[in-house]
Amino acid sequence: MPSPNHKQPPGRLLRVRLTNPLDTRPGAPRAVGARRPAASARSHAGLSRALGILVGFAADRLLGDPRRFHPVAGFGQTAARVERRLYADSRPAGTAHTAILVGSATLLGLAIERGTRKHPMLHTAATAAATWTVLGARSLEREAETMAAHLEEKDIPAARDRLSHLCARDATDLEADELARATVESIAENTSDACVAPLLWGGVLGIPGLLGYRAANTLDAMFGYRSPKYQNFGWASARLDDVLNLVPARVCAVLTGVAAGRPREATAVWKRDAAKHPSPNAGPVEAAFAGALDLTLGGTNNYGSYQEDRGTLGDGPTPAVADVRRTAALARRVGMAAAGVAALAALLSRPPRRAGRHEERV
Repeated sequence: MPSPNHKQPPGRLLRVRLTNPLDTRPGAPRAVGARRPAASARSHAGLSRALGILVGFAADRLLGDPRRFHPVAGFGQTAARVERRLYADSRPAGTAHTAILVGSATLLGLAIERGTRKHPMLHTAATAAATWTVLGARSLEREAETMAAHLEEKDIPAARDRLSHLCARDATDLEADELARATVESIAENTSDACVAPLLWGGVLGIPGLLGYRAANTLDAMFGYRSPKYQNFGWASARLDDVLNLVPARVCAVLTGVAAGRPREATAVWKRDAAKHPSPNAGPVEAAFAGALDLTLGGTNNYGSYQEDRGTLGDGPTPAVADVRRTAALARRVGMAAAGVAALAALLSRPPRRAGRHEERV
C-alpha cells in the first residue's frame, strides 16, 4: 500500500479495480482480459458482411437481375438527367458529374453501413441486398447462353441483334466466328467488371464499396467510351473505372487460371500478351481467359465511329460457337471463387474505430 507521501509518476493515473470475474451484471466492472464491446461489434460486422456477400451472390445466381425497377437502371436514368444539366465538352464538367454521382452512391452506402453495423442480422440483409443489386454475373451468363443458342441454330441476324446486350461493337457485318469471338471477349471482360470487382470492393469496404464501385462502372459504361461527344466529358468516369479495376482485374486473371485448372498457361499468356490490349484492365483478364481456354482472342473491332486494334492474345484457335458455353462455364467458376475471396476479405477487414475511442483490456 502506498505511503501517504507517495507520489505517482507524472502523466500516469493509478487505478485499482477489485473485480469479480463471475459478476456479469450490466455495468459491473470487467474482469481482467475482458474485451470491450466495440471489439466484439467489429468482429460481428466482419462476419455479417461476409455472410451478406455470400447470400447476395447466391441470390444473383438464383434470381439474376430484377426484371423491373432495377436500382442500377434507376441510377443510370438519374445519371442521364444530371448529364443534361451539367454537360459541357470539357473534362471539368465530366469530373463534376462523376464526383456528384459516385459520391452520392458511396455516401448512401456509408449511411446504410453505419446504420446497420450494430445489428448483425440487419447488416447481413442490407449487405446481401446491395450485393445482389450490383452483381450482373447471372445476367451475363444468360446473355451468353442466348448468344450460344442463336449461333448453334445458325440464326446470324438474331445473334447480331443480341450482341448489343453484351458490348458496343458494330455487329452489322459480323459472321458466326466473329460473333463468337466478340461474345467470348465480352464474357471475359464483364466477368471482372460485373462480378469479381464488385465482390472484392464489397469484401473490403462493405456497402459503400459495393454501391460506389457500381456507380463508377455504370458511368464508365454510359460515358467513358471514345466518341466525339464524350471524349472529354467521359474522361473522368473512364479514368476512375480504370483505377477501381486495377487490382480486381488482376485478381480475376489469377482466379481464371485457377478455376480452369491451367494457372501456368493463363499466367504465361497474361504476362506475354496483356500489354497488346488497349485497356490496362481488360488486357490481363482477356489474356488469362485466352490462356485458360487455349484460344486466340483479339483482333480488329469496329465500334461504328472508330476501329480498335487489340492485337492477338493467346496461341490456340480462334473461338468457335462451342467456345461460348465453355467461356460461360469458366466465368461461373471464377465468380464462385471471387465470392469466397471477398468473404475472406470481409472477415479480415474490420470497420475502423471511431476517433477518440479506444478499445482496451482491463
